[in-house]
Amino acid sequence: MKILLLGKNGQVGWELQRSLAPLGELIALDARSQNHCGDLTDLIGLAKTVREVAPDVIVNAAAYTAVDKAESEPELAQAVNAKALAVLAQAAKASGAWLVHYSTDYVFDGSGATPWLESDVARPLSAYGASKLAGEQAIIEAGCKHLIFRTSWVYASRGRNFAKTMLQLAQQHDQLKVINDQVGAPTGADLLADVTAHALRAAVQNPQLCGLYHLAAAGETTWHAYATYVIEQARQAGVAIKVAQSAIQAVPSSAFPTPAQRPLNSRLNTSKLQHAFGLSLPHWQIGVKRMLTEVLDYPSI
Repeated sequence: MKILLLGKNGQVGWELQRSLAPLGELIALDARSQNHCGDLTDLIGLAKTVREVAPDVIVNAAAYTAVDKAESEPELAQAVNAKALAVLAQAAKASGAWLVHYSTDYVFDGSGATPWLESDVARPLSAYGASKLAGEQAIIEAGCKHLIFRTSWVYASRGRNFAKTMLQLAQQHDQLKVINDQVGAPTGADLLADVTAHALRAAVQNPQLCGLYHLAAAGETTWHAYATYVIEQARQAGVAIKVAQSAIQAVPSSAFPTPAQRPLNSRLNTSKLQHAFGLSLPHWQIGVKRMLTEVLDYPSI
């Protein structure tokens, strides 16, 4: 099996280089790759790359992810998250390749408190969410064999993430304010990559598994409870934490106005994925604790 991976140096892309390698020949690209085009803004170059590589599977881990900035440059968000996906999907359809893509809980409006199903109506609140939904639709309309994974609150030990930011702030300040009215499940890039490899192997053998799936760690939390957990884990590990647990204040989203509105309910129902692929998704705390173990091994967080 020949696999073309786009976005190799992102949080998910980095882990995919590891998880996909045992499945076959892996050609991993990013926007700066020289031999082939991995730049999602270069639509002609992308189509040429697929023709030249002739992959059995295209895995797209690249995306425009600047949620707030997308409000002022929606055309660029649409170009990367939607138009590029239309090109990849059409190329996959023409060649018979599979296309694997990652989407987001931001396609929903965040209403209610029930975990979202794949069949629920998507009503994005932001330009970013709209661009990701358009990408999903482009893939489905092209009619190629595909796996689309909607996920939420992605983190990794590599690069910047919410947990690392909270640890830095907790060492510098006596008080913290963290949002407590947004609910979701922190999901590790390593979990996304591992599930992708399992699901892709099964889908190639059984094309009826083609479709849209929700993929997130089990359980749910708020950003405030997430931060509190991370800081307490670091305290127990001997990190010099300045803020007291009682000084981590829970505040509503309105306390931190942003250009893009965030969904309050980011819960994703993953029953379809677990049933289809026979997988069990671990609780979010398991992955976060493992990530912290890796991060706290280094002197600089």
